[in-house]
Amino acid sequence: MPAGEPNSNAVIFDRMAVRRQRERAAAGFADHDFLFREVAERLVDRLADIRRKFNLTIDIGARGNHLSRLLSQNPPIETMIEMGLSPGADAPNFIADEEALPIAPACADLIVSNLVLHWTNDVPGTLIQCRQSLKPDGLFMAAILGGETLTELRQVMFEAETEISGGVSPRVSPFAELSDTAALLQRAGFNLPVADSDTITVTYTDVFALMRDLRGMGEANAVLARPRTFSKRQIFLRAAERYSEMFGDSDGRISASFQVLYLTGWAPDASQPKPLRPGSATASLAEALESEEQSAGEKARPKTGK
Repeated sequence: MPAGEPNSNAVIFDRMAVRRQRERAAAGFADHDFLFREVAERLVDRLADIRRKFNLTIDIGARGNHLSRLLSQNPPIETMIEMGLSPGADAPNFIADEEALPIAPACADLIVSNLVLHWTNDVPGTLIQCRQSLKPDGLFMAAILGGETLTELRQVMFEAETEISGGVSPRVSPFAELSDTAALLQRAGFNLPVADSDTITVTYTDVFALMRDLRGMGEANAVLARPRTFSKRQIFLRAAERYSEMFGDSDGRISASFQVLYLTGWAPDASQPKPLRPGSATASLAEALESEEQSAGEKARPKTGK
């Protein structure tokens, strides 16, 4: 398969399950949306460093109105359109799937996305569609969950299921690694790609409170290969016990980590900075290092000033 083309054969997530979970969570989403609110603020903070006007902004996979509310207070944002996978309490402007964007080519100045693209089966393909929907020099900014997300839950579920059932099932979704994200942006054709991360740690009374919050967010397990039958109650009881033992604090609460990856890239444009051609430098490396330039095979002698 040529580099940069979407891999339509990679099916990891059950997209119908993703849609159903979001629909079920919609009514009470405001009671569990703390992560979306926090990350929306961090995305907008990053945008505040960019001094330019965006005539048309599209929020891909909008859940709640967090980004639109914050961006409406930003004067450079002129028109904001929300696209969501399913209707909710704060209904988006139109319903569409993040894996098949119904957006005209080169129409948007800014595309943003808050904690939804980690559920797409073909992240490079979705990124390509976003880049194609941007005008030249248009900006893409997104936040997705990273590979260290819920590392504590993964560990205790692995231990509990291995101990009680003698094997493991995929119970926590796979997430992208920070080391891969800049390459994903480059593969999708973005210029000046940047990827960084931070970790948000949340405390709960127990693992069952964490699981209720995940369901309330619409972020429960939607891996295609997930178990389709009820699991043994003993697995969850053992997982709760191990969670408290390994990740509990002095107050009896447990910690859950959410790693958030921030992706930024620009649609190509002739006005953007370009690397210099080899041999076009106007100053030598030797001058920068204050050493004498030598021919190949000779050691450089540092300048002593004598």
